[in-house]
Amino acid sequence: MAKRACACHILVKTRPEAEALLKQLRQGEAFDKLARKHSTCPSGKDGGSLGEFSRGDMVKPFDDAVFKGPLLEVQGPVKTRFGWHLIKTLYRQ
Repeated sequence: MAKRACACHILVKTRPEAEALLKQLRQGEAFDKLARKHSTCPSGKDGGSLGEFSRGDMVKPFDDAVFKGPLLEVQGPVKTRFGWHLIKTLYRQ
């Protein structure tokens, strides 16, 4: 079972915003470009990169998406107390 992962995300306030961004991603827009433009998380300035973190470091819905979902595919929208996330898990180890 993986104990560490690396992921990036886009955080927005509403589900409709997240769904609109997901549509743009599916049409070929770059994840990092959309994160820089739309994410309300400070990680947005880094293209949404959260770097590497341990299981349990993030809130449960986010953690579940990162550690249980597919690699290199955008997941979401995932709701947490912070808002709505689009998440891309880069690797797990």
